[in-house]
Amino acid sequence: MSMTKQDGIPDYPGLWRKLNALGQEDFVQSLQQQVRHQYGGAGHGDLPRWLTALEALREFTGTGFEVVDGELRFPMAGNQDGLREDLLALSPWRKGPFYFGDTFVDTEWRSDWKWERLQKQISPLAGRAVLDVGCGNGYHLWRMLAEGARLALGIDPAMLFGCQFLAARHFAGGDLPIGVLPLGIEDVPANLQCFDTTFSMGVLYHRRSPIEHLEALRGTLCPGGELILETLVVDGDEQTVLLPHGRYAQMRNVWFLPSSDLLVLMMQRVGFENVEVLDLSITTTEEQRSTEWMTFNSLSDFLDTEDCSKTVEGYPAPKRAVLRATYGRA
Repeated sequence: MSMTKQDGIPDYPGLWRKLNALGQEDFVQSLQQQVRHQYGGAGHGDLPRWLTALEALREFTGTGFEVVDGELRFPMAGNQDGLREDLLALSPWRKGPFYFGDTFVDTEWRSDWKWERLQKQISPLAGRAVLDVGCGNGYHLWRMLAEGARLALGIDPAMLFGCQFLAARHFAGGDLPIGVLPLGIEDVPANLQCFDTTFSMGVLYHRRSPIEHLEALRGTLCPGGELILETLVVDGDEQTVLLPHGRYAQMRNVWFLPSSDLLVLMMQRVGFENVEVLDLSITTTEEQRSTEWMTFNSLSDFLDTEDCSKTVEGYPAPKRAVLRATYGRA
């Protein structure tokens, strides 16, 4: 199964068909133009190297994908010699983990743990059109598709994540209604009202204007649609918010950490209904850590060495909330 068309630009025929069936022909044309633009030379400077790594994976044959006992697996047929090295060429791998044949990709994040925390608390995804904003390499999209989503579209501007997704799609089959496209939420038309469920996980605190982000997410949902929002929060009441002076846990682009109560209020103010907090969890160094597949600094390097309840800057250590809300009536 080819990962790209003859001109080297990825194609997503299964995804396009499902979106067209929803009456989104104009949106599909816009998406196709963005893909051509980004993969045609406007992307990251390392894109040629990553595309070369993808070409090397053509030698290996996948037989689909499956979730077995909570593990995302891409079974392989034939010889797998050299597969590990070719996949390492697409490092760093941040979201996962993945099993490609006999190769275990031990990613920085145990994204499967996050999925386990929210999977049984959200509306069943069977038959639903799903959007994942800031999806990374698409790990959760595969879990959504395994749950029966009729289409799973992920957007993330990071080109490496798109290439990692293309590697997985090569082994799973290229005609599935799934895709990771090199876009941000600002590239999605306002008030598209197309998706039954929209996920935004690990994005809100990177946005300079969190209210505008919530409004943009609202606009992606069809009437009665469901938003699943995951973000960093701090303890406090509905008037509590942390705006870091500089970095937070060594991240430069963290702007806004509300309390979960304030976040509920914000979502209600922009029109979401039935807002509820599904989960509050402290991020542990077992869930986020350096590995052979992501060798840079990770959470343990971002916490105070003498008090792990604080970041190196002295702020509260990362705590994440998962919230669910609906918008409008079906």
